Amino acid sequence: MRTLSRLVTTGFCLVLLPGCAPEEGGDAPDVQEQGAATRPVEATSLLGEPLRRPGIPDETRTTYEANLEDALVERAANPDDPDAWVWVGRRQAYLGRYQDAIETFTEGGERWEDDPRFLRHRGHRRITIRELSAAQADLEAAQVIIDLSRMPDQVEPDGLPNARGIPVSTLHSNVRYHLALSRYLLGDFEGAEVQWAQDVEAAVNPDMVVASSYWLWLTRMRLGRSEEARQVLAGIDADMDIIENTAYHRLLLLFRGDLTEEEVLGTGADALQNTTTAYGVGAWHLVTGREDRAREVFEGIVGGNGPWAAFGYIAAEAELAR
Repeated sequence: MRTLSRLVTTGFCLVLLPGCAPEEGGDAPDVQEQGAATRPVEATSLLGEPLRRPGIPDETRTTYEANLEDALVERAANPDDPDAWVWVGRRQAYLGRYQDAIETFTEGGERWEDDPRFLRHRGHRRITIRELSAAQADLEAAQVIIDLSRMPDQVEPDGLPNARGIPVSTLHSNVRYHLALSRYLLGDFEGAEVQWAQDVEAAVNPDMVVASSYWLWLTRMRLGRSEEARQVLAGIDADMDIIENTAYHRLLLLFRGDLTEEEVLGTGADALQNTTTAYGVGAWHLVTGREDRAREVFEGIVGGNGPWAAFGYIAAEAELAR
């Protein structure tokens, strides 16, 4: 697989030359199982620890592998269809084969230089494997393609559909969302704030509103812009019809003062098992001046059994690394 710098010079995406972004349910469930030490290392954490391919329950793995096999058959039958390439990469990622997915998106992007989906998905998976600067570059390039081509937005079909079978995000929103996240994880809060604000303004359903509003509130608080952060919460209420992003919704209600930490996080040994919620609680403590409690929560996340591909897990690593 070529490095990003080589891709820039060899034409993966010509728009990279001048200067060369709501998470879907796309990460396979991580379970602890015997033989974990034999699984391939897919990444290195921001704290320097090897991250092995997630373990997946047998029944789930069987389904994911069958879906990947179907995607491979479809690509073999239609090798000139970019959709077929996108789905192979996505199916590989659901199995925790992130390096394979990145390679697939790289090859697809070289074949279809004006299709931002390959950069969008590769950027997402580079976040997963902690290649944050490369992820940012990919997502910025995807945004350039969209802007220069004036490409209409499109709903992104779910690879792992939610309970209602209704996709809640779009190509444009996912580029903005993941670009903002890469900047946030790198500590570029000013840059992240711009993208989150745009994503909130462009949101077309409550799930998109709460996902980006959550990160926008945290980002503005980190920038010391508490009044602007308060304005983010004005459009949030308990009765929003949320399909997927219930954790972000409840965290926003925590930020508003409508829920307590115990109501959001839970109590006891399992309190940190929902990684998304746990990071949100820790970040809330951090931006409101309770740094010791924040560190305790972040350490609980990275020291627990949560899925290391989750954005909350990556963000907790980033906080501790800083």
